Amino acid sequence: MMSGRENFAALTAEVRDYLQMLSDAGCQGMDCSQQSLEIIGKWGETVAASSHHGPETLESIREDLGDCQRCKLCQARRKIVFGAGYPKARLMFVGEGPGLDEDRSGEPFVGPAGKMLDNIIRAMGLTREQVYLCNIVKCRPPGNRVPNPDEIRTCLPFLKRQLDAIQPELICALGAVAAQTLLDTEEIISKLRGRFHDYHGIRLMPTFHPSYLLRNKGKKREVWEDIKKVMAEYGLPIPR
Repeated sequence: MMSGRENFAALTAEVRDYLQMLSDAGCQGMDCSQQSLEIIGKWGETVAASSHHGPETLESIREDLGDCQRCKLCQARRKIVFGAGYPKARLMFVGEGPGLDEDRSGEPFVGPAGKMLDNIIRAMGLTREQVYLCNIVKCRPPGNRVPNPDEIRTCLPFLKRQLDAIQPELICALGAVAAQTLLDTEEIISKLRGRFHDYHGIRLMPTFHPSYLLRNKGKKREVWEDIKKVMAEYGLPIPR
């Protein structure tokens, strides 16, 4: 899987080559001067060179995110909720977006749904410090509504960069928004859950969101069945 830096370097090379072709053909409709071609070439060389230093760190991605104003979710949020956990976790939990408690604290999964997720992680024999927790969007949608498609599109590149930096073996997608976004599908969560899917070579298990379990306690058994499959893939002992 190519990183964002490598993709950008490849794109600039294509632009440079295309402008060179237009220049050779005598095109005067845009700036195809040798100076412009050299400038564009240096863009790609700079980005390609920086990519040799290895994948981005979570710290550099967070720094790039900054005091994000890229979509309208910034207007009502209190704090950006970037993510938390082990930077090289084998397992990532990806939810939908921060809730009220997360918006106040700046930490993911700290409200009632977070406590439910803590119980799940503990039942697996793991701790929050051994996994990584984050969301599709980094800012709380007003009233905990579902993120809009434009908000998801704006924020998704940062999640993809987190995935590139962490390089987990497993992803547990919590809820429909997380599963549908990562798998690029409109299939409902009840049809997606219960089996592994592929996300760019990473094993991804969709399951119900912990907040859904708070309202539908009868679904806990189905979630536990999904989690046991994750545990087996992880190599954890499964209690009888």
